[in-house]
Amino acid sequence: MQQTPKAMPTSRFSTELLLKAQAVKVVFFDIDGVMTDGGLLFTETGESIKRFNTLDGLGIKLLQKAGITPVVISGRDSAPLRTRLKALGVTHIHLNTEDKLPAAEKTLVELGLNWTQAACMGDDWPDLPVLQASAFACAPLHAHFEAKAIADYITEAPAGSGAVRELCDLLLTATGKYAQLLTEFQPQVTQSSITKVNVA
Repeated sequence: MQQTPKAMPTSRFSTELLLKAQAVKVVFFDIDGVMTDGGLLFTETGESIKRFNTLDGLGIKLLQKAGITPVVISGRDSAPLRTRLKALGVTHIHLNTEDKLPAAEKTLVELGLNWTQAACMGDDWPDLPVLQASAFACAPLHAHFEAKAIADYITEAPAGSGAVRELCDLLLTATGKYAQLLTEFQPQVTQSSITKVNVA
């Protein structure tokens, strides 16, 4: 049986970017303005609610399948955030943390890694120390200009609308795992299983 050719993975990232990100084993993520659009929504009782993007969620799951550890360091905390991170399998979490560099360094020690193996995605001043220390720095499209000034890559998508997925795709491509993971989502289709439909 002849199999139909699978879609080929595409890459929109430069060779220079991919080489710079090749050694990444851990990614530090902010939440507000990175995984969300940065807006703060509150119910009548004062509970905060957040909107997350499913593209970003799958990207984080794919990072873990590729052996890259996602770490969240956020200055805020909320029940929706904890629920989302649990659903994504993220276990390295630092919430209510304004001083982010010590939290990142502690996690690196726990993982047995160093800054040459770290990436960071942040959007504002509290993220600058971790962005500067990491081997690969990324900022969403609408990040503060200070974050974008030191970023190796600025996403095309806005925060909360696929920006995290862009970074995940870049890292998966850099580590050579993108194509392999893509095949897991493509069914094996043979010519004999394709039903031809005659259009009148």
